[in-house]
Amino acid sequence: MAVNLVEGQTVGIDLGTTYSSIAQLDDDGNPRAIVNVDDLDATPSVVLLGDAERVVVGPSFARIAEEAPDRIVEAIKREMGNKDFHVVYQDRKLTPEFVSALILKKLKQDAEKKIGPIGNAVITVPYYFNDIRRKATQDAGRIAGLNVIDIINEPTAATLAHAWEKGELGRMDLEQTQRTILVYDLGGGTFDVTVVRYSPTQFKVLATDGDVMLGGLDWSRRLVDHVADEFIKRFEMDPRDDPIGLRQLTQDCEDAKRRLSESAQVPIEVYYQGNTMTVSVTRGEFERLTADLLERTKTTTVLVLEQSGVGPGELDELVLVGGSTHMPVVEKMLTDICQRSPNRDVHPEKAVGHGAAIHAAILEARATGGETRMGKAIISRLRSVSTSDVNSHSLGTKVTDPKDQQKKNHIMISKNTELPFDVTRKFATTSDNQQRIHVTVLEGEVEDLEACATIGDFWITNLPPDLPKGSPVEVTYAYDSSGRISCTAKELTSNNAASIEIVRDTGLDSDGVDSFEVLAEGYVVE
Repeated sequence: MAVNLVEGQTVGIDLGTTYSSIAQLDDDGNPRAIVNVDDLDATPSVVLLGDAERVVVGPSFARIAEEAPDRIVEAIKREMGNKDFHVVYQDRKLTPEFVSALILKKLKQDAEKKIGPIGNAVITVPYYFNDIRRKATQDAGRIAGLNVIDIINEPTAATLAHAWEKGELGRMDLEQTQRTILVYDLGGGTFDVTVVRYSPTQFKVLATDGDVMLGGLDWSRRLVDHVADEFIKRFEMDPRDDPIGLRQLTQDCEDAKRRLSESAQVPIEVYYQGNTMTVSVTRGEFERLTADLLERTKTTTVLVLEQSGVGPGELDELVLVGGSTHMPVVEKMLTDICQRSPNRDVHPEKAVGHGAAIHAAILEARATGGETRMGKAIISRLRSVSTSDVNSHSLGTKVTDPKDQQKKNHIMISKNTELPFDVTRKFATTSDNQQRIHVTVLEGEVEDLEACATIGDFWITNLPPDLPKGSPVEVTYAYDSSGRISCTAKELTSNNAASIEIVRDTGLDSDGVDSFEVLAEGYVVE
């Protein structure tokens, strides 16, 4: 993968649903989080849209309580790539890309006070992000003034950090024994699970799956609803009706969720319209309230193990990523499935950011020929590492089923296919004297077109006259290791052909990114 660096430091960024962080390899080659202005490793992914184009990222609760609820934007990561979502601020429609860019801008400017100007960044995404969401993340980085040199999957980043912590990564002097690990990543807003096989210098993803709408937030909300229901039973009024009170209750339930990982029971106090109530919640009760959420992650974990061809007893390591993995029930469930206890060498909240920093340093070392601030031994280790991935979503094309004449998605490349990969399939024209052929590139797992995302399309034109129905058409899909998708279609009677290359060209167009970049420059981020 060719990387074009710009002037400035190169960093890794974990852009999270609830917290975000920025990291870099120090001069000794060890990944380190770069603390923000409050000397904290992570910054809340909460945006307060203030007056006069002043924005506060990670505001205090007291500051939030002073503001109107519609000025607070949270969990924006879940909306990345959603063209129908926007926040209205000062008569402008702010997209998820722009709001995320404000978070990135805050991380960037705080880090620059520690390490100097930042030019290049690797940004993490859940493995199960589709291409549209990945493009949106890339756009957010550009809007924030970053040269995004790569988008890396969070489990891959965590695996790099795991191998580095064990002292294995890039070690040519070690025996190149392969190890197989399962990375279970339950973050604040997203979830995925991945099986990776690696040696000190080679990393290969075997299978992955996940849910971009499942995370620790959902456990916290179950607790909020439970406490609110108890309050309603006593006072016949809903504390969730008060936006500020709801925010306080949400924060208290989030704190209670964390405490329940260490304590068997915690009290949660609720205040609303002069009424006060304390609801005691036991760990067992909390686990029962959220059992279906945990079951969803269990089902996905079992499925990924099956798809990887790795039996539970064949795993060498179980790696937990994300703050929500501190819940004891998570560890118990995974220990039962994987027949081993998890490895906690890497802190769950830091693994992804550290891995992003390692990947950024690898790309920097390759692009500069090893001329970086780190020692030659470290550079040599970094340059020896190679990774290979699988596609997290199937690629298909729109076809007409000859049996019922319904338009459907025909899968060309199934998810969890090792990349690079290419495939050629034959189809047929659908009518006599057809003048052109429309090829639509889809991303999705089912036949239903409504459940799939269109990521590109093109036409074969100038077909020969009197072309009979059923004339052969050859379609080729190629998916390379850097995420580029190329598609070619040829009508075999005339050999007329057309093609398209898809390089994350969905979402905001270039003009849209440029205009938001200019807009972001005018915002003062605190």
